[in-house]
Amino acid sequence: MLMIHQADPVMKRIETLDDYQRAALKTDQNEETGLDGLPFFLLGLFGEVGTLLSALKKKQRDRQSYVGYDEAVIEEFGDSLWYFSIIAWRASLKLSHLAQKSFRDLKDWERVSDRSLETFDGIQRDRNQRGSPDSQQFESALISLAGHVGVLLHDLDLKKFATNRDALSALLINIFKALINAANVADISLRECAEANVKKTQNRWPEKHVYTPLFDDRNEPLERFPRKIEMHIFEIKKGGKTHVIQRCNGINIGDLLTDNKMQPDDYRFHDAFHLAYVATLGWSPVLRGLFKLKRKSDPKIDENQDGQRAILIEEGVTALIFQRALRLNYFEDINQLDYPLLKIIPEFVAGYEVEKCPLWQWEEAILAGYAAFRKLRQYRGGIVTADLNKRKLSFRELPR
Repeated sequence: MLMIHQADPVMKRIETLDDYQRAALKTDQNEETGLDGLPFFLLGLFGEVGTLLSALKKKQRDRQSYVGYDEAVIEEFGDSLWYFSIIAWRASLKLSHLAQKSFRDLKDWERVSDRSLETFDGIQRDRNQRGSPDSQQFESALISLAGHVGVLLHDLDLKKFATNRDALSALLINIFKALINAANVADISLRECAEANVKKTQNRWPEKHVYTPLFDDRNEPLERFPRKIEMHIFEIKKGGKTHVIQRCNGINIGDLLTDNKMQPDDYRFHDAFHLAYVATLGWSPVLRGLFKLKRKSDPKIDENQDGQRAILIEEGVTALIFQRALRLNYFEDINQLDYPLLKIIPEFVAGYEVEKCPLWQWEEAILAGYAAFRKLRQYRGGIVTADLNKRKLSFRELPR
C-alpha cells in the first residue's frame, strides 16, 4: 500500500466526495466562470496525468535512486482530483452524481442512489490491496486516463458541448472511472490524496490568513528581535569599488557588501530579503546573528535554530529565489509566485522552526522583500522598516 504522511490533526477528515468538492472550490482562483474556464482546468488535469506518467518512467528507470516517488504520486493524484472536481462543478455536476453513474450500466442506469458511493472509500471497494504504483498495470491505467482526458479536450475544442451537456457528463464519467481504476490498481487511497490536497491548497490559499506566532515570543526579552527594525541602507565608494552598508540606530550592521559576481546584479542590496523574512515570518538566523540576538538561554535552540547551518539555509533559500527573480525582472508586476518555486522552500527549511510557516506566508515575505529590493535599486539605497507586530515591510527614501 502506498502510504501518505499523516494529515494535519486539526484538519477535518474528508469522507464524502461532495465535501471534498466544496473544499476544492474554495481555492479556485480562475476568474472565468462556468464552462468558460474549462479549457484551463482540462489542460491542468491532462498535465497532472502527464506528470504522473513522467514520474513513473523515472521510477522505472532509476528505481532506488529516485527518492520521493510515493509523495509525488500522492500529490499528483490529489491535484488531478482537484482539477476534476472543479471541472465537474463548472459543468453543474457533483462528484457524488458522477460516482453513482460510474458504477452503472444500461440495465441499472436509473436505479436509486447507492449512499455508499458518496464516499471515497465507497468508490474504491475494488482496490487492489497488493497493487503497486510502479507497475506496468499502473502505467496502462494512467495511459487510459490520459486518453479519456484527451478525448474531452478534443471534443471541447470542437465545441461539442455548447448545446449538449449530456455528452460532457458522459465523458466526465469515463474520466472518473479511469481515475478510480488507476488508484485501485496502484493501491492508492483517493481519500488520503484528497486530504493531502486540501492541506496543500489551504497552505497556499487559506480561507483566513493567520500568521505563525513569532518564534522568539517566549524567549527572554534580550534575545528577541526588536518588534520594529529600521535599517538605513546606502552605497559608498571604497577601494575603487561600490559597497553597500547597513546602519540601524546609528550602528553599522554586518560587513560591507558587494555583488560577489562577475556580472553586477545588485545582490548587495539583498538584506532587504532578510528583513522581509523577519517581518513576515518572524525568522532570520542571519539577522539574529548580526544583531547578536542568539537564544543562548536555550543551548539547543542556540545551536540548532540560530547556528551557522541555519544561517547557510537562509542564505541558500535567498540565493535560489534570486536566480528565479533575475529572469522575471525581480518579480515586478507579479502578485502570485509560481507554485513549483514555493514548494522547494519547505525542503530547504525542513527541521527548522520556520518550517511551520505556510506557503502563503513565504510568498508574502518574498514579494515584500523584492518590492523593497526594487526600490533600493531604483534609489541606490533607502530606509527599510520591518514591523514584526504588523507583519509588514516598508520602504522610504533616505533624507537628502
